[in-house]
Order: sequence, then structure tokens, then C-alpha cells
Amino acid sequence: MDPQEDQAYDVVVVGGGAAGLSAALVLGRARRRVAVVDAGSPRNAPASHMQGFVSRDGMAPADFAAVGRAEVAGYGVELLEDQVLGIEPGFVVRLTGGRVLTARRILVATGVGDELPDIPGVRERWGRDLLHCPYCHGWEVRDQPLGVLGTHPGSVQHAQLVRQWSDDVVFFVHTYDLTAAEQTQLEARAIRIVRGEVARRVVEADRLTGVELSDGRVIARTAVFIRPGNLPHADGLLGGLGCELDEAGFVTVDATGRTSTVGVWAAGNVVDPRAQVITSAGAGSAAAIAINADLVQDDIERALDHHGPSTTVQVLDFKP
Repeated sequence: MDPQEDQAYDVVVVGGGAAGLSAALVLGRARRRVAVVDAGSPRNAPASHMQGFVSRDGMAPADFAAVGRAEVAGYGVELLEDQVLGIEPGFVVRLTGGRVLTARRILVATGVGDELPDIPGVRERWGRDLLHCPYCHGWEVRDQPLGVLGTHPGSVQHAQLVRQWSDDVVFFVHTYDLTAAEQTQLEARAIRIVRGEVARRVVEADRLTGVELSDGRVIARTAVFIRPGNLPHADGLLGGLGCELDEAGFVTVDATGRTSTVGVWAAGNVVDPRAQVITSAGAGSAAAIAINADLVQDDIERALDHHGPSTTVQVLDFKP
């Protein structure tokens, strides 16, 4: 096959995580020609398990992705291990490997990236004992000495949330501008406040044992939570397609994931960085149903153009 040869699809899904695979499953079952383009760098790759997904609780993210890919492939969905360079008007999708795809509709489900503090040992322990989501990891570290690192706005609220899983929680102020009201709230729930910048994480025998401050103090902890900053992994695709973005750079969508650009949907963490795997999967499913309904309407209009003059046809929209 000529690498530059156009290949036409009903839908090109950009991103093969929970949202993208869920959408591809629904669209494949709807007998649409679908391609999923995935660069293979999921947000939850460092984690050994995922939680909160009924029937999949505790499943390894890699296993979840493998099962999902096998399921969608069974419905004729094409899985492309590649990256999208850009999407041109008319939905011409160019890939880094040289392939060119055309699509009637686009679903962007590229996820989000986490901005981590520049502290030695942070990236190496990310998803292991440096954690972000208590709903994903809180049960596994329940009743242990936990820490919450003050970095981004919302860090204090994060500490209050983590307090649900342990009576021994330390809030490391670090670079956070702690207000008097927040301090009172932390003290009211017996969350210990430790001031001073964090210098590094202390690891022994491949396990976190403490947090060392710049003045040399070491506070014993077995896990630390942070509320990271987030940036959508859209690589300029959504903005380039003319989709409206909010102040944080995330695309604005309706309840089905429809963006402000005709023919373009978005779902999962690229829309909501707080969405868990099960939430993203649901968003992908909702987007797929809306996309298929939109394609059906387009199919009707095309058929009428070929059929010639006819009476008005009323289209009933399916709402599950």
C-alpha cells in the first residue's frame, strides 16, 4: 500500500484509552468504518492497577487496554499505532508514519498530561507511592502515614479528601500559600501542617519511607498525594480545528461531547482531567451514539440527493 494513499473512514478516533476504545466499540457495533489512532502513552501507564470500574476493579491498565483493543478489533475497527500530525479541513488526517486518512467525523480522546513538581524522585515514584487520586489509590494505602504536597490551588481540599482514608495525614506546605482559614480547617480535622520546602523523597528498598525537607528534617511517610496541574494532550488538534477552549485550554463540549466545530467530538480526560476510567468510558460511549446519529442524518440527506425530489422526512433522534 502506498503510505500516502487516502483511506476513508466514517470516524477517526484519535486516542486509544478508555474513551476512545469505548467509542470505537459502539461505532464498530453500529457497522461504521472506524480507525483508532493511538500513540501508546496512556496517562495511567505507571499505575499497577485501576480502581472504581465495576467488574474491572483492580485490573492492570495494560490488561484493560489489551482487552479493549481485542474487543473493538472483533468488530472490524482498525487500530493504528501512530500519532496524528494534523487534521486538515474536510477531516484529512495525516499521521507521522506517512498514512493519510479521511473521515466524515472526528473524535478526539487523547487524554491529559500531569504537571509534576520538580523534586528529585517524583517522576520515578509517580503512580507507585506518589499518587494523585484518592479514589484510585486511597483504599490501597488506608490507615498508613500519608502526606499531601502543597503545590497547586486546591491542594488543601485534596488533603481534606485524603483524610477520609487515614487518621495520620501531613500537609506539606512546600510552596503553597496557605491561608489562615485553610490552616484552621486542616487543624480542625487533625491534619498536621509541616512548613518548609520539600527537597526529596526518601526511598529505601524501593519503598517510600519519608519526605526530606530542605532543612534536613525527614518526616516518615509511606505515600504522598499531590494535586497536579493538567494539560490536555490535544497537541493543538482541537484548537487547530477551531474548537472553543476554556481558560485552562480544555475543549468545551455539550453533554454528548460535541464541540463547537461541526463534525468534531471530544471525550475523556481531554475534556475533564478529573474523569476516572469508568467516567471516560461512559463519555466515549455517549459521544459514539451521538456521532452515529449525526452520520445517520447525513446518510439520509445523501440518499435524498440521489433519490430526487421527495416529501419531507421526519427523523426521530434516538436518546437512550
